[in-house]
Amino acid sequence: MAEFITMGGYAFYVWASIGVFVGVLALDALAPLAQRRRVLADIRGRLQRRAAREQREHGGSP
Repeated sequence: MAEFITMGGYAFYVWASIGVFVGVLALDALAPLAQRRRVLADIRGRLQRRAAREQREHGGSP
Protein backbone atom coordinates (compact mmCIF):
# COMPACT_ATOMS: atom_id res chain seq x y z
CA MET A 1 0.00 0.00 0.00
CA ALA A 2 2.82 2.40 0.81
CA GLU A 3 4.32 1.83 -2.63
CA PHE A 4 1.00 2.72 -4.21
CA ILE A 5 0.85 5.98 -2.26
CA THR A 6 4.46 6.92 -3.09
CA MET A 7 3.91 6.02 -6.77
CA GLY A 8 7.47 4.89 -7.25
CA GLY A 9 8.92 8.27 -6.32
CA TYR A 10 6.51 10.31 -8.43
CA ALA A 11 3.88 10.77 -5.72
CA PHE A 12 3.91 14.57 -5.69
CA TYR A 13 3.39 14.81 -9.44
CA VAL A 14 0.76 12.06 -9.55
CA TRP A 15 -1.27 13.23 -6.56
CA ALA A 16 -1.02 16.89 -7.60
CA SER A 17 -2.28 15.93 -11.06
CA ILE A 18 -5.17 14.01 -9.57
CA GLY A 19 -5.98 16.94 -7.29
CA VAL A 20 -5.98 19.42 -10.18
CA PHE A 21 -8.14 17.07 -12.24
CA VAL A 22 -10.71 16.66 -9.46
CA GLY A 23 -10.73 20.42 -8.85
CA VAL A 24 -11.31 21.23 -12.51
CA LEU A 25 -13.96 18.53 -12.72
CA ALA A 26 -15.77 20.03 -9.73
CA LEU A 27 -15.62 23.54 -11.18
CA ASP A 28 -16.88 22.23 -14.49
CA ALA A 29 -19.83 20.61 -12.73
CA LEU A 30 -20.67 23.65 -10.56
CA ALA A 31 -20.26 26.40 -13.18
CA PRO A 32 -23.61 25.77 -14.91
CA LEU A 33 -25.40 25.87 -11.55
CA ALA A 34 -23.88 29.27 -10.74
CA GLN A 35 -24.71 30.58 -14.21
CA ARG A 36 -28.29 29.35 -13.88
CA ARG A 37 -28.64 31.17 -10.56
CA ARG A 38 -27.33 34.41 -12.11
CA VAL A 39 -29.63 34.12 -15.13
CA LEU A 40 -32.69 33.46 -12.96
CA ALA A 41 -31.83 36.44 -10.74
CA ASP A 42 -31.47 38.63 -13.83
CA ILE A 43 -34.83 37.49 -15.21
CA ARG A 44 -36.48 38.02 -11.82
CA GLY A 45 -35.09 41.56 -11.66
CA ARG A 46 -36.25 42.35 -15.18
CA LEU A 47 -39.74 41.11 -14.41
CA GLN A 48 -39.90 43.19 -11.22
CA ARG A 49 -38.72 46.31 -13.05
CA ARG A 50 -41.26 45.71 -15.82
CA ALA A 51 -44.09 45.24 -13.31
CA ALA A 52 -43.09 48.43 -11.45
CA ARG A 53 -42.90 50.38 -14.72
CA GLU A 54 -46.32 49.12 -15.83
CA GLN A 55 -47.83 50.08 -12.47
CA ARG A 56 -46.44 53.59 -12.79
CA GLU A 57 -47.65 53.93 -16.40
CA HIS A 58 -51.17 52.75 -15.58
CA GLY A 59 -51.47 54.77 -12.37
CA GLY A 60 -51.75 51.73 -10.14
CA SER A 61 -50.97 51.85 -6.46
CA PRO A 62 -47.68 50.23 -5.37
